[in-house]
Amino acid sequence: MKIALHGLALKAEYFSDVELLFDQLIKHEFEIFVTETFDRLMKMNGNQRLSYWVLETQEEIASMDFFISIGGDGTLLDTVCVVGKHEIPILGLNTGRLGFLATVSTDQIREAVGYLAENNFQLESRVLLSLQSNRKFFNGIHFALNEFTIHKRDTSSMITVHTYIDGKYLNSYWADGLIVSTPTGSTGYSLSCGGPLITPGAKSFVITPVSPHNLNVRPIIVSDDSEISFEIEGRTDKFMISLDSRSTSISSDIKLSVKKENFSANLVKLPHYHFFDTLRQKLNWGFDMRN
Repeated sequence: MKIALHGLALKAEYFSDVELLFDQLIKHEFEIFVTETFDRLMKMNGNQRLSYWVLETQEEIASMDFFISIGGDGTLLDTVCVVGKHEIPILGLNTGRLGFLATVSTDQIREAVGYLAENNFQLESRVLLSLQSNRKFFNGIHFALNEFTIHKRDTSSMITVHTYIDGKYLNSYWADGLIVSTPTGSTGYSLSCGGPLITPGAKSFVITPVSPHNLNVRPIIVSDDSEISFEIEGRTDKFMISLDSRSTSISSDIKLSVKKENFSANLVKLPHYHFFDTLRQKLNWGFDMRN
């Protein structure tokens, strides 16, 4: 089987874990490929021993059986962009911090590779957001796993985001910004702005205002079959939009809407994993000084 490795950064302390990963992949007879970005990281770490092929074309990417994202959640979000419409299963090896998406720790490398080789794992299909616009942004990568955000550009006054669901007027949000989150993204930026937690399989989006002027304006959950469109006003003509960690400046004449993408991200989950376990571990549920 063919497996590809991707990463955006690699601290020297984790290079031994990468070597172990290579050893286990070779033991289970995987053919190892890496992205050009990860190839540069390996060379920066003075790699002399580990051999692999470098992915250079979309055709080569499409031929992979698995991707392993090595890093934190930001790296996994970037891996989703690399994989794109090919829907190749992605395993998140966590060398970052929080790890809501990259759930496999470095001390699980041996068993994780074994599970992949034995086809002993679950696939979670995660819905993606698709940005529709009359202009191209983000090098044509118009989808996101976590969220789409409209935000004021700097420290200027609040903006007004007129929001429509399937063409029907919902509300005019007077705020610092507005987030449209997938269930996956409900544990990210939306959560920090007061949005609800949503289980990965829920067929819904969350619209969450960022620091709204009116305190009675609350997050709302809508069907992921909805198309959500926006009109933006403010004292300045420039605003920011973002898809996950990618952001750019736009003007108010740009037409924007989001809906469900027609392909998904497939995340590999090892046996005995459950989303509720991640919530308890990452959010410290059940921890109390009195206990």
